[in-house]
Amino acid sequence: MAPIFQKVAKKHIETAVFVKVDTNQIYELSGRYGIRSLPTFMFFLDGKKVNQFSGASEQQLVQFVEAVVERSQRENTKLTLESLKEFYTKVDTSKSVADIEGVWKKCASHAPKGGKAECVGAAATSLARKLKQKYKQPPKLEKRFQPEQEGKEKATGSTEGRNKKKETEPEKPNLYLATKDQLLDELQRREDEELEAKVEEEVDDEDEFEHMWQPGDFPERVCIIGGGPAGMAAAIYAARAGLSPVLVAPPMGGQLQGKGVDVENYPGLFNATGPALIAAMRQQAAFYGAKFETDTITKIEKKSPHGYRVYTNESNNVIETHSIIIATGAEAKWLSIPGEYELRGAGVSSCATCDGAAFYNQHVIVVGGGDTAMEDALVLARTSASVTVVHRRDAFRASNILAQRVMEHPKIRIRWNSTVIEIHGEVVKENEAESKSHNSEEGSELDLDEVTVRKQVSGVTLLDTATNEASHVACSAVFVAIGHSPATEFLRGLVEFDHERPGYVKTFGGSTRTSAHGIFAAGDVADSVYRQAITSAGSGAAAALDAERWLSEEGLGNEAAEFEAELLRELMSEEATGKKNTVESHYNIYQEASGMAKGTKESLSSASNEL
Repeated sequence: MAPIFQKVAKKHIETAVFVKVDTNQIYELSGRYGIRSLPTFMFFLDGKKVNQFSGASEQQLVQFVEAVVERSQRENTKLTLESLKEFYTKVDTSKSVADIEGVWKKCASHAPKGGKAECVGAAATSLARKLKQKYKQPPKLEKRFQPEQEGKEKATGSTEGRNKKKETEPEKPNLYLATKDQLLDELQRREDEELEAKVEEEVDDEDEFEHMWQPGDFPERVCIIGGGPAGMAAAIYAARAGLSPVLVAPPMGGQLQGKGVDVENYPGLFNATGPALIAAMRQQAAFYGAKFETDTITKIEKKSPHGYRVYTNESNNVIETHSIIIATGAEAKWLSIPGEYELRGAGVSSCATCDGAAFYNQHVIVVGGGDTAMEDALVLARTSASVTVVHRRDAFRASNILAQRVMEHPKIRIRWNSTVIEIHGEVVKENEAESKSHNSEEGSELDLDEVTVRKQVSGVTLLDTATNEASHVACSAVFVAIGHSPATEFLRGLVEFDHERPGYVKTFGGSTRTSAHGIFAAGDVADSVYRQAITSAGSGAAAALDAERWLSEEGLGNEAAEFEAELLRELMSEEATGKKNTVESHYNIYQEASGMAKGTKESLSSASNEL
């Protein structure tokens, strides 16, 4: 998709700005804008998001780009106060200067925040349209932005303009009057520019696709589903064993990937965050030959006794593979209370690292009492005005060191023996007009597309489990951290689950093998006891070793390499046979000369006997 993106960017280089963001490096943006798959394209106008879609559709990308460019050109208007006064002087002299200024200020109040107060964009266009409907003619509008290359000399062709152009632009050689050396220098300069542009484009494409999976003619030997410690460890071990694994996982997600605090209990690491650990694992796996598909899995189908089809979501790719390692980890649990689902993305979240910065210097609530809740509270305390941890018991079940840090933190307070029974929200108008004192007829009729209405978290209702009393607590966000459940729904009907531990895949014989031949489970999908990054990584390595042994037992080797070797043997055999036939069929002058000499000798011998 990168070449298509570049092509569209070059086409609209004068009308739009195209930016490529690496969500693996700036992962906070993925949570802020709700990015769940790659590639995701977002379109902004005047600092506001106006459209978004995910997938690799060239037609859709071109359509959305042209739509936002057309809208930007249509709204590239400005109505000055002087123009509005001049307009009313012609059509309605009864309007006072104060009334005219009131209409203009109300239009200017809809200008983008942080900019100069001007009547611009959709507000100016809407006001001009309404004035035209009333007075049969519109006020004079100006362009808000002018092309950078447009100058006075283009309009007047005056000598002054030409002299100004000579002063500002570097002097270029006249190719008709240039010497041979000047022509060669100019040619060399242009060739260097083309070469640099080509190198930059190739480097960009290589960064985008260097380690991406591409469909082949033969099934993969190992497909790993999940990008956490279990999946990455399995990819490293399988890649070093020469199995060329394919790892399928979305760019964001995973418990360790979302940790903003340091990972302090992983051997050999100190002062390293979760995303940094996953990035290092991914780099190591890629170095040894692992390939990656940034997508989610929708279903798995059994193709043959030794084969499966893995279906992806956004890319619609089908990966055929002999064996599968399931390392999808766990998903966040929710409270299932009124207001929770409706306000997700509007203050309700399960990822403090992703969304915490959006509530800078505000009051937030964390629900839970385990390690996840403690880590989220500590992360939020860095930027929030205060953090309230709500726990249904009178003691945390988190590790002692994390619980102690939370209880001693000055910005964190705890509500023991309490549960959240409802999340409340209030309606918020974005870009709402600040000036409400102007009540002129034109201003009151102004209906702008810029004003959008949405709900935002405003507070929660808590229930004290000891006294059964309800209370209201005001807040701007609620972060749910009550644990995770295994992400195994897509495996229903394919593998056997543990009846004593709902949702967890059942493994056999103290290994990672499941009830399905060629499918192995690693990490939190099979571990309900430890659920640590280090134990997940260990089980991922074990799953890769089990998969390698299983492939050996079933006689499933590198089919692509075996096919190439067989083809090479056939070619060499044909070449050897061809050489033999060629030698036998060719005319041999020395053999003929030898026969002639032999015949001559025999003739002479017989003649001598006769004599």
